[in-house]
Amino acid sequence: MNRRDILRRSAAAGLLATPAAGLLSGCATSGGGDKNDAETYQGTKSAQNPLGVKEDAPLEVVIFGGGFGEEYAKAHEAMYTEKYPKAKIKHSSTQEISKTLQPRFVDGTPPDVVNNSGSGQIDFNGLVSQNALAGLDELLAAPSLDIPGKTVKETLLPGAVEVGSYDGKFLVLNYTYTAYGIWHSAKLFADRGWSYAKTWDDHIALCKQIKAAGIAPWTYAGLHPRYMSWPLISTAIKLGGPSVATAIDNLEPNAWKSDSMRTAADAWHQIVKDKYILDGSSGLDHKQSQTAWCQGKAAFISCGSWLESEQKDVTPAGFNMTIQPTPSLGSGDKLPFEAIRGTAGEPFMVPAKARNVAGGLEYFRTMLSKKGAQDFTKKVASLTVVAGATEGVELPYGLSTVVKALDASGANGFNWVYNNFYRKLERNLVDAACGEFFSGRIGPAEFLEQCQKGADSIAQDSSIKKYKRAA
Repeated sequence: MNRRDILRRSAAAGLLATPAAGLLSGCATSGGGDKNDAETYQGTKSAQNPLGVKEDAPLEVVIFGGGFGEEYAKAHEAMYTEKYPKAKIKHSSTQEISKTLQPRFVDGTPPDVVNNSGSGQIDFNGLVSQNALAGLDELLAAPSLDIPGKTVKETLLPGAVEVGSYDGKFLVLNYTYTAYGIWHSAKLFADRGWSYAKTWDDHIALCKQIKAAGIAPWTYAGLHPRYMSWPLISTAIKLGGPSVATAIDNLEPNAWKSDSMRTAADAWHQIVKDKYILDGSSGLDHKQSQTAWCQGKAAFISCGSWLESEQKDVTPAGFNMTIQPTPSLGSGDKLPFEAIRGTAGEPFMVPAKARNVAGGLEYFRTMLSKKGAQDFTKKVASLTVVAGATEGVELPYGLSTVVKALDASGANGFNWVYNNFYRKLERNLVDAACGEFFSGRIGPAEFLEQCQKGADSIAQDSSIKKYKRAA
């Protein structure tokens, strides 16, 4: 794993569709100062306690109640209390991070650790622009808990720090390592004598064959159609190179209407025109579409590498879900077929006004220990950003294919960050355009026009802080 150099910047699970201005409205005036009057916790720093944790200071941890569940967090909390037995940890879980915690950010009483994930997360653009997050550089400089001779930073996969950095400040710990690709059942393909297609022409030919066998080639989360933007953009990047992503990330004029994006959109429109999508997919959510796929109603689905964990309760034995890169459009592609999108994700943060900032950083150090990372992978079948943490761990079938795909991708891996910088652009504007496009209500030109119009609206909105991604 540590040989890969494919991490770039992160989708990091997106940002809440709320302008930065007003997100934490009144934070500086409506109670924001109350936190400074409350007791804070800071111990004495030493070689054994590099972050200055106060050994009996309570720690509050709030976890997003999503596909990973809570057990991994409870295990990390147990590791923390093993080192600091006098520390009482308050644990809670919610799927509504913003609704639950935004008022606490406003009045200056946030938790010490927040897993700011899911569709109801707090907008990172607003958090960063209002200095609501504690810096994590001290964590990076601290020695690893259980990897001798290395700092925490030296144990991380390349790009893990870059992913959570804004204007050069490391503020967000993205804990998981996620690959995004096209999934199929190895058993289904073996039973039918099918092989995954490496080129787009072969993919369309395979789709025709699959449909003739009475199976829909594709399904997707019609209520979250942005899932289909991922392979479309990936196809464009593999054709035109990483600069396609950089232009989109930097809100450049007409970035969504580049030659590579037009060619990719034209290609993906074919699966719509030829009716290669499972009937009714436009009305399904992510779990429903994934379940239909697991039931063999469709051959392909676009998703990240959390898919196996999220579907473990309904996946048939021997299904052998397998991830693959998007097919190449042709010999002129600048990136090889094996190139796959990879990024750090599942964001964690320590609020700047947390009472126990040192404890929050120490909790992160626990998560980033080899023991903490291995335990996470065993429990939820997902990779972490800790290099080499899968060594000696028996991986489930799907995750083992993710590792193979990432190794094959190597330095050709790619990513984009517009959805990290500007959540509204992906979750609202591109999402809506994808819904129209993949349901067949608009064509490629209209689709790209809607995406570009959305990007332009973000670029022209002075209330939204802008970030620049280096080429």
